[in-house]
Amino acid sequence: MSASAAGRDHRPWRSFELAAGVGAIFTSRSGGVSAAPYDTLNLSGAVGDDPDAVVRNRRLLDRGCDRGCHAVTWMAQVHGSAVRQVGAGPVPAAEIDAQFTSVAGVPLGVLVADCAPVLIADAEARIAGAAHAGRAGLAAGVVPELVSAMARAGALASRMHAVIGPMICGACYEVPGQLRDAVAQAAPGSGCVTRSGRPGIDIRAGLEAQLESSGVPSVTSDRRCTAESPELYSYRRDGRTGRFAGVIWLAS
Repeated sequence: MSASAAGRDHRPWRSFELAAGVGAIFTSRSGGVSAAPYDTLNLSGAVGDDPDAVVRNRRLLDRGCDRGCHAVTWMAQVHGSAVRQVGAGPVPAAEIDAQFTSVAGVPLGVLVADCAPVLIADAEARIAGAAHAGRAGLAAGVVPELVSAMARAGALASRMHAVIGPMICGACYEVPGQLRDAVAQAAPGSGCVTRSGRPGIDIRAGLEAQLESSGVPSVTSDRRCTAESPELYSYRRDGRTGRFAGVIWLAS
């Protein structure tokens, strides 16, 4: 499914075809088995949900990827900029915030509930990657680090396609003025004013600027705001809640 057709997908997630042979989805909070306040498709095992429910939800997601795909490979996200390459075998959830692969049928997942899931692929080089980019990851440059790591493995930034998933928008993301200024210095273009007239951070604008500076020419966005969209998890809105996912894979 193309990015323009994503809104017509009636499954409990949105599908994007970044390029031929590359699959990408953003899940929602529906279609799973978790009880409130994690209802229902919570994919995180670190937020207090019933572990059995999380396992069942992850199996539902695994079946939602292309036939022949392995189980989704997850990260132990720490709001940093470390990147790893994933091969064919199962790997533990290391403390990283970006990962990439050149192996078909290996889905890469990123968990969020206000931060940005960023999915990137060079279809010609057959390399795909995923990054977790919140305020700290944006400032640390996790997405440029992912682009650079993929390039060292044989991809070209000029051939890459990226999609930035749902996140809290700049109109909703209020922070102290000093924090806004510090992030804007590290990630130009990300400082903003919220709907209420207070200092804010526009993570999406910062990421778009970083991708442009990294030489990625094709960037699509799912512009939903997590804080404003009840079909998505939002930590800022709800506090105790689940996590939805961005997932990317190379088709077999």
